[in-house]
Amino acid sequence: MANASRQAAWEFWGAELKRRRKDAGLTQEALGGMVFVSGCYIGQFEQAIRKPQLDVAIRIDEVLQTDGFFERMWRKLIDDQRYADYFAAAAELERLATRICDCEPMIVPGLLQTATYSKALMLAGNPYAADEYIEDKVRARLERAIILKDGARPRYWAVLHEAVLRVAVGGPTIMAEQLEHIARLARDRKILVQVLPFAAGAYPLMGKMLTLMEFDDAPPTVYTEGVYSGNLLDNPAVVKRVQEDYDLLRAAALSPEASLSLIESAAEDYRRCASST
Repeated sequence: MANASRQAAWEFWGAELKRRRKDAGLTQEALGGMVFVSGCYIGQFEQAIRKPQLDVAIRIDEVLQTDGFFERMWRKLIDDQRYADYFAAAAELERLATRICDCEPMIVPGLLQTATYSKALMLAGNPYAADEYIEDKVRARLERAIILKDGARPRYWAVLHEAVLRVAVGGPTIMAEQLEHIARLARDRKILVQVLPFAAGAYPLMGKMLTLMEFDDAPPTVYTEGVYSGNLLDNPAVVKRVQEDYDLLRAAALSPEASLSLIESAAEDYRRCASST
């Protein structure tokens, strides 16, 4: 589905939501409370500024008694299945964000992954999958990274635990290429990256993956991910707490300059290891 027609369809989705909400005599705040999102979110769904997650569309159907209309249309609009259902809405928001801040305890964030690193991760989680499936998933992940090459790219900041550098996903050659890719993006001033060293010990958001996204015309959002599940959080108090924790995380991490040196040193170590085997 072309981008223009897809956007028009989302606008129809939002218009239908607004019409049926009003027919039910509900305010945006009231409906939001019943489907466990804020009223502000409902307003942004209605204006097609943001796309709901699948579970929210299902709850809207239940509350408004619309016989699965919003779920069916959601599935039609997210028809290419490039992303898991729980991540599809977050992927849409990435394209709209003016600022993205990632926190990763174990793996390279999706926007920074190389094709070979991504493929190694996909194969680890899908050892029986067909080559076509793996290639489709890798291609979708690489397509997301196009936003970092755009002239209007978002300001991107990542805090990676040192474990990200030390766990040899795919082997030394793949890791060397991956870390060199991150270093190149940082050297070209397309991203800011910090590394939280093992020596830092306990740290805010310990062990948690999250993405903070900010927008020109909408409140900030936090995306978190668990086991085959994901959540978009927009409660202002929760988002503010996450922002404060992220500030503490950055303060505990190495400086961008020291982080880049560590990344490049790790890449060199992997290169030496690869050449000696």
